[in-house]
Amino acid sequence: MTDLLYSETEDDLRAAVRSLLADRAGAQVLLGRIETGGPYVPGLWKSLAGEIGAAGLLVPEKLGGQGASHREAAVVLEELGRAVTPVPYLTGAVVAVETLLALDTDSAPVAELLAALASGRTVAVLAVPLSAGPDTEPPTTDTVTGVADAVAADVLLVPRADGLYAVPAAEARIEPLTPLDLTRPLSAVDASGAAGTRLADAATSRAAIRRGLLAGAGLLASEQLGLAEWCLEETVRHTRERYQFNRPVGSFQALKHRMAQLWLEVVNARAVARAAADALAVGSPDAALTVAVAQVYCSKAAVHAAEECVQLHGGIGMTWEHPAHLALKRAKSDQIALGSAGAHQDAIAALVGLPAPA
Repeated sequence: MTDLLYSETEDDLRAAVRSLLADRAGAQVLLGRIETGGPYVPGLWKSLAGEIGAAGLLVPEKLGGQGASHREAAVVLEELGRAVTPVPYLTGAVVAVETLLALDTDSAPVAELLAALASGRTVAVLAVPLSAGPDTEPPTTDTVTGVADAVAADVLLVPRADGLYAVPAAEARIEPLTPLDLTRPLSAVDASGAAGTRLADAATSRAAIRRGLLAGAGLLASEQLGLAEWCLEETVRHTRERYQFNRPVGSFQALKHRMAQLWLEVVNARAVARAAADALAVGSPDAALTVAVAQVYCSKAAVHAAEECVQLHGGIGMTWEHPAHLALKRAKSDQIALGSAGAHQDAIAALVGLPAPA
């Protein structure tokens, strides 16, 4: 039976992450960082990954992690989505870790790398485009473009024709690109000059990468949920405080209807995002279907919430100084990350035995 509620442990984790982000990565801090071209806040990853232990949530205790589940990781991503925080959590602590967990964890190179990732000392990134979804055939060339958070990586997990390799990032050429979402850097990666350490054969690697991307897509829904929640709350706050014709603009019936619709979408997004996290946590046979449903719904809900946030803030919502544009850019970027809504709709059709949507 799917459990959509939050446990006391999850609530405590949320409070710790939210407090850290409010203290170290508020909106004004992020707005200042993205102007520099280096959005990562110094020391934030060390605190989040090492001190709170968020990096090792999905890693079993015997491998140096917290031995938690996708439900706890989803809570972290909700908070990272609310704050549009630039940290390599989704790419490193979820996609890369899940990929490695699908390999032979008794192998020394895999076990050592997982322990390093769980401690937060090392960041690994799977060298595939951010747009790659669970049903995407991974590239088998050493040159890949659109890799998220590669500039923050210490190790690149590079799919090649004969298997998956761990390549030190310092031995690869990483060329930053200009992304829509400045809080999630993209890069072109060329690892052709680096040998690396072979972690698995080709067949095992393909299955492992699919598992990593499936977990990433499922938990991306929680990031989109957190973003949509912030947009709704910020919009309600602003329309209560903004006066026009001597009354709060939020009291106008038309705006009430728009915010009520957003509230319904956020409630539904929470349900499907939590269902996806729970399905991944318990290893449900319907996990792929649940993840696809969550992505189709949450990607649309996050974009709509961000658009309404910008529009209902009026002129201030259009300015660089207000963080609404960060939320909109992250929502639009997430909409095509780890598989587009169309790709997930095709997956749903295939999984339930229906023709693909026209």
